[in-house]
Amino acid sequence: RGGGLMGISLRWPWPRGPVVPVIRLTGVIGSVGWRGSGMTLAALEPIIAKAFAERRAPAVALAVNSPGGSPVQSSLIAGRIRQLADEKRKPVLAFVEDVAASGGYWLACAADEIYVDAASIVGSIGVVSAGFGFADAIDRLGIERRLHSTGERKGMLDPFRPEREDDVAMLRGIQKVVLQSFEEHVRSRRGTRLTGDEKELFDGRIWAGREAVALGLVDGLGDLRGIVRQRFGKEARLRPLGRPRSWLQRRLGLEGAGGTLLAAALGAMEERALWARYGL
Repeated sequence: RGGGLMGISLRWPWPRGPVVPVIRLTGVIGSVGWRGSGMTLAALEPIIAKAFAERRAPAVALAVNSPGGSPVQSSLIAGRIRQLADEKRKPVLAFVEDVAASGGYWLACAADEIYVDAASIVGSIGVVSAGFGFADAIDRLGIERRLHSTGERKGMLDPFRPEREDDVAMLRGIQKVVLQSFEEHVRSRRGTRLTGDEKELFDGRIWAGREAVALGLVDGLGDLRGIVRQRFGKEARLRPLGRPRSWLQRRLGLEGAGGTLLAAALGAMEERALWARYGL
């Protein structure tokens, strides 16, 4: 026990050991999903800035659990993390939970090192655009589609008319540009650690964590708490940082306000579909 003067303890009033801030990157990326669960740079900026403002922190940790989403927001969030990491000269460690696929892997690659569970799902380096075609359905129902636009391309990929080859070709051209940015990001971050065949690495397939280690997509197996303590000592502590919520959100358990029930339901379905692609 610590001694004291006049019965007052002189024990150090707070725990010792380094503190590692943790940025949780969980959910769908972009303004998809509902209850404010979509990740955007605007929403995450205060958390990212706060994490790197911890001058005595030996590193910043990313807890990643995302099936992907917007490539633009993926790029913006990852870019901001790298900007501050370089400015503060602070290492970044990423820890994948269930999945870091597509944009989720884009975010994980913002780290200097990536750790996964053996059963984590990693990869899906590619670009996808999904939709529905209702042209035959409205014909059978006797519905006439009326679309008036200022240009021939303004109604591109209209789901209520037959798909046109030139529309698809234009979409594939856009996808190619986005994929190139994704590939450049992965190559620049992983470098010579990538050991797998490039045709396989960048064809959109996914791997379990142990396979991802062998391919150089990630650096090893391990969990957040275990690796942090191994790296910075047993007294190292984690400081999770989360998005602030308003009084009304805390009181009613709401993450967002103003959306209709239909919008919320459609958003939930879209978010669920993204997770379901990976069996989750």
